[in-house]
Amino acid sequence: MPPRRVLLAAAVTAAACLGTQTLTSTAATASDEVVSRGVTIPAFYNPPAELPTADGTLIRSEPLALALSLPGLDGTLPGTATRLMYKSTDSDGQPVAVTGAYIEPSADWSGTGPRPLVAVAPGTMGQGDQCAASLGLEHPLTVNGQTVSVGYEDLAIYRLLARGVAVVVTDYAGLGATDRLHTYVNRVDEGHAVLDAVRAARQVAGASVTKASRVGLFGYSQGGGATAAAAELQASYAPDVTLSGTYAGAPPADLTSVTKAIDGSELAGALGWSLNGFLQSDPDLKPIAEAHLNAAGKAALTDLSTMCVGDAIFGYAYTKSTRWTTDGRSISDIIADTPALRSFLDSQRIGTLEPSGPVRLATGVSDNLVPHAQARQLAVDWCAKGANVTYKPVVLPDVGSALLNHFAPLLTDQGDAIGWLADRLAGKAAGSNCWSLPVQP
Repeated sequence: MPPRRVLLAAAVTAAACLGTQTLTSTAATASDEVVSRGVTIPAFYNPPAELPTADGTLIRSEPLALALSLPGLDGTLPGTATRLMYKSTDSDGQPVAVTGAYIEPSADWSGTGPRPLVAVAPGTMGQGDQCAASLGLEHPLTVNGQTVSVGYEDLAIYRLLARGVAVVVTDYAGLGATDRLHTYVNRVDEGHAVLDAVRAARQVAGASVTKASRVGLFGYSQGGGATAAAAELQASYAPDVTLSGTYAGAPPADLTSVTKAIDGSELAGALGWSLNGFLQSDPDLKPIAEAHLNAAGKAALTDLSTMCVGDAIFGYAYTKSTRWTTDGRSISDIIADTPALRSFLDSQRIGTLEPSGPVRLATGVSDNLVPHAQARQLAVDWCAKGANVTYKPVVLPDVGSALLNHFAPLLTDQGDAIGWLADRLAGKAAGSNCWSLPVQP
């Protein structure tokens, strides 16, 4: 079966497991509504002109209908959801409104201590506001002829809820919130958004979590980078958020390596999201982009800025960045020859700080999309700093598709990852296996 059909089949299967809701194109009914690829973004996602001062302050909330829910003896299963908007700070030190969702589980927590909280950092969703994970809880599959979005993080969220763990999921800066472009894989923006989601969850009316609740972080791929960054930034940015455990799966710790790997892959569109995010974070890079991107490259970045993963796969799979540049060089080659770009990517490197609390880092040994070697190096870097690291190489065969090599460990390792995190939330100590790294793949 051709790779694109395999990917579509995987997406449809995942959506069928989660529940499907098909959206039709709708016109905005109010002047403050935004329409992205035929999907009307609820006015809730429009940030106010003035933001609170304190990071993590809950700006607004409203009930959120879960697409998959069932009546139960102790309330609606798997729980009651609330849509959130909260204040965070971006990598430029500026206030930013971030959206997300909090889910209060119906299941009892059977571990020790009060009900714990896990902040879920979504994997790559795209850059259009309609791709936001909080919207994916309402609409696990969005298909309208203009966009295809799959809320694949719902599976991990529901597995956590089934254990009686409260969950808060962040949409990140600019994904969902309509006032700016999503700064894809910006480690500071994402790490802050994750930590501030924890603070916001504590303020939700009726939430059972408190400052006494143990806190865990869970993320894979883009989400793994976000949780890894959050664990590194916790001590300086959010000392009030004590981390009992962090799961960082397939983290893009070295963007120079990841940029080279995704170029020409099934998810080549993510290169456009990265460039868009870099330019949003550092406007000083815009003259460089203007000089090196040709008309096709500029058009691709504009097109991708409103796309979800499904759209990018169908529209840009296997595209090489040499088609986007004025001199036919790859984006990676241009980065290597441009000090300002090298400096920016170096500033995004994860692994320069010691993470707070125990961390479980998983990476597929055949992952050549978010390369295994750079994820393993993050474990090496953290271990060298004395961190409590559980390193888990996920041994699966190379199936010939970079996207499937990257996606398969998410599913095969998810149960063990959640089990490890649940043990930390129950107060069980984690033992580091840094000593074994020299003999681990």
